[in-house]
Amino acid sequence: MSTSVLSTVLTNTLATTVSRLPLPAMWTAGSAQQRTLIMGVMLAILSNVLFGVLYAYSSFLAPLSGTQVFIWRMLAMWAALIGYSIISGRLGTHIDKLKTLGSVKQWAWLLLPTPIFLSQFWLFMWAPVNGQGVQTAMGYFLFPLMMVVFGCVLFGEKLSRLQWLAVGFAALGVGSEIVRTQSVSWATLWVCGTYPIYYILRRLQGISAITGLLVDLTIFAPFALAYLVFVAPSSLSLVGGSGFFIMMLIGLGILSVLAMKTNVDASQMLPMNVYGMMSYIEPALLFILAITVLGNPFESAMIYSYGLIWLGIVCLIVHGVRQSRRSHKQSKMTKASHAA
Repeated sequence: MSTSVLSTVLTNTLATTVSRLPLPAMWTAGSAQQRTLIMGVMLAILSNVLFGVLYAYSSFLAPLSGTQVFIWRMLAMWAALIGYSIISGRLGTHIDKLKTLGSVKQWAWLLLPTPIFLSQFWLFMWAPVNGQGVQTAMGYFLFPLMMVVFGCVLFGEKLSRLQWLAVGFAALGVGSEIVRTQSVSWATLWVCGTYPIYYILRRLQGISAITGLLVDLTIFAPFALAYLVFVAPSSLSLVGGSGFFIMMLIGLGILSVLAMKTNVDASQMLPMNVYGMMSYIEPALLFILAITVLGNPFESAMIYSYGLIWLGIVCLIVHGVRQSRRSHKQSKMTKASHAA
């Protein structure tokens, strides 16, 4: 079954599920805008759950190492994304976008964020099975806070009191963890320190998430194949001789594309404030999976420093709720003035 068909089936299933929830009046009698909002929330939740499943996926592919799972995931995801782009008829759109790049300088500028993307995906698959799951999840908690800081420094965006409070709590939390351990996890720093750079560069380039992903994966595919042939041939023979591994890797590619697709669809359906708040579901799931399913260590002394960071997240959520309400009120006032 193609990813395009799967996406349609998932959307229809979600609509049916929502219609059976204890909110029938909102779904059946509500406006199209309300139904779009509900569907966007459901897709955002599904996307975060899929990313959580992918986070634990490495543990089911032993004896493949975290790095080998990363290599296979990139190839499976590339194949699934190419297949989806062809079936959906959007491959030509991505190619036309890239054809506008006529110079070496433009291509170099386009490929500048690719190493960051690849390193983040490698860490996402390597960390859970190497005792860095909790630290990596904390990096994802800090990511939105760092986006606020980058926006302030690079784009001159003004921060509200709640945003300043959020940054302050996060700084205290990180500082507390450094004092406690006399260090800070490189995994945490790498996620929250470099991932914002990737998104900022893609934003400045005007490249959509899917186009950028297609470029990153296509560039890396030959290196991934070379790695399997020359560095890890045992991995190639293990997967090639096992129907279980082949099916698991096909599932890995399809799940990866579905997670990205539902995430992008949710971002288009939801107001940015709501979408931003929904993004905190993923690191929460990663954190829970790391200390339960994956058995990564979590010390009671970490509660204080991590608690401060979570307080910062709460401040950002409250800020987002206030902005959403303010925007809703302004929209109502604008409609009322037009009606008058």
